[in-house]
Amino acid sequence: MSSAPVAGPSLGRRLGPSLGLAAAALALSGVSGSARALGLPAASQVPGGVALLPLAFGPDEGSAAPSVRYAGQRVMVLRQADRWLIVVGIPLDAEPGAGALAIRRAKAPADEALDFQISAKEYRVQRLTVAPSKVDLSNKDLQRVAREQDHLHQALATFADPPPATLQLLPPVDGVRSGSFGSRRIFNDQPRNPHSGMDIAAALGTPVRAAADGRVIDTGRYFFNGNTVLIDHGEGLITMYCHLSAIGVHAGEPVSAGAIVGKVGATGRVTGPHLHFGVALNRVFVDPALFLPPAAASPSPP
Repeated sequence: MSSAPVAGPSLGRRLGPSLGLAAAALALSGVSGSARALGLPAASQVPGGVALLPLAFGPDEGSAAPSVRYAGQRVMVLRQADRWLIVVGIPLDAEPGAGALAIRRAKAPADEALDFQISAKEYRVQRLTVAPSKVDLSNKDLQRVAREQDHLHQALATFADPPPATLQLLPPVDGVRSGSFGSRRIFNDQPRNPHSGMDIAAALGTPVRAAADGRVIDTGRYFFNGNTVLIDHGEGLITMYCHLSAIGVHAGEPVSAGAIVGKVGATGRVTGPHLHFGVALNRVFVDPALFLPPAAASPSPP
């Protein structure tokens, strides 16, 4: 559910390597090092990662946050004490190299461009065996999947104010990670899209909890995802809970962090009971481990 970044339209002023002395100093001091203390995700400027980019206040900008876009999609902007902080989700299919953001300030006559670097990352290969009907789809199932993909894309386009109070998420369920975000998946010897979430193995019926305060924007039973819940947390941060045995909330319902939203199941395309936990920013799925406490984010043993 991601698209590669594009250069976008011709932009006015380019901020590129020189963000201004104050912003550059913050970048060099290591935003990622203090991210946990500030309630931010860990920075990881790789495909499937998150970039935390400081931006100096503009003259006479006031309290109005600039509008920022990446690959045409709105991006989260947080107000810090003396600057803005842009929180960008990087698609799994992004090419290493330069990325560019389009920035429009409230009183500016033209857009600015802010460049950032995307480093390469190698993800592992995972081979799985599932029912043939979940790999070699009938025409009817292909049509169903296409409809569901369109619907989910629309849900992931949600961008609501205000921004989240924190970007540090609660583990949605206790369990051992049984899969790796970004792994290249081969089902029944046939390559498929990389894994876009974190798999957490847990017993059938284990309660699944909301990772943060938010509003339920979608529930449903999907061909691949099974019983699914999507929660909007503000400014493009959306969490997804898949393969549930039961759904305990409905679309439009506000939820608090830790509230039960469903139960662990084995619906959809699965090899056993587990929770598929997805985290999206600006319409692309990113590594959930960047948002979770270290204990919950640590990889499972070989």
